[in-house]
Amino acid sequence: MKIAIPITSGLLSPHFGHCEEFTIVDVDRDGGKVLSKQTVAAPPHEPGLLPKWLHEMGAEMIIAGGMGGRAQELFAQNDMDVIVGAPAASADEIVAAYLSGTLQGGANACDH
Repeated sequence: MKIAIPITSGLLSPHFGHCEEFTIVDVDRDGGKVLSKQTVAAPPHEPGLLPKWLHEMGAEMIIAGGMGGRAQELFAQNDMDVIVGAPAASADEIVAAYLSGTLQGGANACDH
C-alpha cells in the first residue's frame, strides 16, 4: 500500500494543499515494514488537482495534518483513505506510528 504524506520543512505540513513536497511510502501492512520511499515536489496548488495527481501516483492513503472538505470528498470518490489531524512529525515517524497502530488522527487543522 502506498501512503502519501504532505511535508513542509521536513515535517508533516499543517495544510495539505500548501505543502512543499510529498513523501510517498510503499508499505507492507501485514509485515509492518517500509518497502520503499520517495520524495516528490508538490505541484502548484490548484483546487482538485492533488487528489487526482496522488491517485495517478498510486497512493491509497493520505495522512495529513489538515485538509479541506472538498479534497477529502475527492479522495473518497477515488477509494483513497484519509487520516487528518496527524501530528507534526517526520514522514518516517508518521509511517512507523501507522504501522505500529499508534498513529492518532485528531482535529482537522484546516477550517475549510
